[in-house]
Amino acid sequence: MNLTTALDARDATVCVVGAGGKKSTLFALADRLDRAVVTASVRIPIFDDRVAAVRVTEDPVAAIEEAGDGDWPLGLVPERERSDRYLGYDTETVSEIADAAPGATLVKADGARLREFKAPGDHEPQIPAAADVVVPIASAHVVGEPLTEELVHRPEEVAAITGREIGSEIRPADVATVLASPAGGLKGVPGDATAIPVVNKVDDEADAAAARKIAGEIRFRANVPRVLLTRLTAEDPVVEVVE
Repeated sequence: MNLTTALDARDATVCVVGAGGKKSTLFALADRLDRAVVTASVRIPIFDDRVAAVRVTEDPVAAIEEAGDGDWPLGLVPERERSDRYLGYDTETVSEIADAAPGATLVKADGARLREFKAPGDHEPQIPAAADVVVPIASAHVVGEPLTEELVHRPEEVAAITGREIGSEIRPADVATVLASPAGGLKGVPGDATAIPVVNKVDDEADAAAARKIAGEIRFRANVPRVLLTRLTAEDPVVEVVE
């Protein structure tokens, strides 16, 4: 199963949340889909080199209508906040983008400060009502590592969801508990959207073994159609699909 099929991404509004591969997911999909839009409902690092064109505009619908054949995949953002990042649109505007887009709309819907694993804060995620698919993501590399800020964004929130202590060793069950939780990876998923969790950075057999345990626990805990094991920077990003 290829990435676009496994994530039900064709002509869909796909929102990616979590940590350890959000942007890689967006750009891997954008490279594989026809006339995709890449945007955000939160801050997003500069990504001009990952798409054909970026339009900084308060009228993204007009930018879609004016896009030429060479502008796809098209990045849309409202403002450049500083040299290394853009701001995102409010969720209502993202829904308008999705309505106007000729293909898939790919949305970064929360932040993780370059960590490998996270749980959302009070104001997160920012998922538009138009979302068809929500992709909660975590890195397999956190298994066996301590639950601290070095690799985890908001470790106190992860601890609250899992019942674990700060500094304790992260287990596959802990990653699964967060990704499958309504307070974690499934937070804010619209009732008519599909959640498809991803365990990324499956780089070797040890990662794969940990990721399979995570996937099995997620399937036990949550009503999701499948869990993807991925190496999103690879030419073929899907390592395994657990259904």
